[in-house]
Amino acid sequence: MRQFILNLMLMLTVSMGAKAQSYMKETNQPIVDVHVHNVQPSFLNALRSHNALMDEGFPIPAWDVESQLKTMTDAGIDCAVLSMPAPQPYFGDGKECAAIIRQYNEETAALCREHPDRFLFCASLPLPDVSRSLKEAVYALDTLHAVGIKLATNSRGQYLGDPALDPLMQLLNDRHAVVMLHPHKPVPVNDSLMKTTPLALYEYPAETTRAIVNLLVHRVPERYPDIKFVIPHCGSFLPLALPRMKAVCQVAVKAGKMKAIDFEDSLRSFYYDLAGGFTPDVLRTMLSITTPDHLLYGSDYPYVKTVKQAKDDILSVLGSMGYGDEMQADIMGGNALRLFTKSEEKPANNPVPTAQVEKQPMQVDGIIRLSRIEVYPEYLDEYMKFAMEVGAVSLKTEPGVLTMYAVAEKDNPCIITILETYASQAAYRNHIQSAHFQKYKQGTLKMVKDLKLIDQRPLNPANQLKNFIK
Repeated sequence: MRQFILNLMLMLTVSMGAKAQSYMKETNQPIVDVHVHNVQPSFLNALRSHNALMDEGFPIPAWDVESQLKTMTDAGIDCAVLSMPAPQPYFGDGKECAAIIRQYNEETAALCREHPDRFLFCASLPLPDVSRSLKEAVYALDTLHAVGIKLATNSRGQYLGDPALDPLMQLLNDRHAVVMLHPHKPVPVNDSLMKTTPLALYEYPAETTRAIVNLLVHRVPERYPDIKFVIPHCGSFLPLALPRMKAVCQVAVKAGKMKAIDFEDSLRSFYYDLAGGFTPDVLRTMLSITTPDHLLYGSDYPYVKTVKQAKDDILSVLGSMGYGDEMQADIMGGNALRLFTKSEEKPANNPVPTAQVEKQPMQVDGIIRLSRIEVYPEYLDEYMKFAMEVGAVSLKTEPGVLTMYAVAEKDNPCIITILETYASQAAYRNHIQSAHFQKYKQGTLKMVKDLKLIDQRPLNPANQLKNFIK
């Protein structure tokens, strides 16, 4: 019986993934892979000349554009964001490193021009040389049209968060840049340990977390809030380490060893790719520090060869955790497209217009629904802020949203019932696709313990139309 249930669950989650992929095709929503490394021959030649091909402790995998495109086609991936793999090609000569990086960036930009519908790229910089890196960042973003910048957790010992990098952070902040982090060999490293324990097994997640801690301690996200950092490999150890970091920080602040850190505010703009070991438990820990609209699909090709299987596994996990087709589509591509789309428009301070829109009359295919929601007690106050905002914006801006009236049980305020009425099926479809509803849906996913949508049948249809004419 147990095996039968396991098989049934597997069949259901696989079908959820297939359904989501079908939805993405029907709605023309692309799948965007934000974590791909293109290994250029010039890059390999530069490493080879310094006997550095094994700097990271394991061989750099073969890559070519034909294999990349075939892998994407086979896996149903529409677009890949390319970035340079480790190691950082700096060997003591800043001018040489800048030349290697420039050639890599230009070659990658050429790939993007040759395949404009398949590739984007995040440019590399010749760190630890900050002066040359500033020039390369401007050139890559303005001339080569890179969609972001890839930064190593450390560049030959210069860790992210180092005050020497502040001019670069200011430049990237002014550009509202996307910054892809990626682990490199820690400095210093125990060479004998690295020979028996591959870096990717433990040191890479630890190295990523180490760099993020250094960013937080130096208040980089707080001082440069317009940089959009993308954390690789499911956040590495950050979701697990954060509670301890907060506790230790409190003790250290009281002892006068460090200044207080507003972790939630600092981490608010972080995004996370799902490459490497994505499971339901990993998703739960990630949602303890972020929301689904900050999750991005990533494969880690060519280091991971089973791209299609890994992608299908991600969809199966999302389906088994209750993510619908639209939200899966956002995680697999929509969130990335919004992240990389540059806009000069600033959000208004008050998203609710003062003027009430003229409401539509209730149609024959109108919807009357009771939404019964049970919220986890620890999230009740936060949930109510989301719910009040989406209700106010919907009623003020959407002609087809007629009623959103929420009540809570007297004896259990965590059980909330909302009377929702929509003028028509089309009005409801427009509502659930709106930006304010998506913000509510994604932001409250971890807060909701149970949700039941109970459609109501009017006892007097003629009276229904009169009651809901506005």
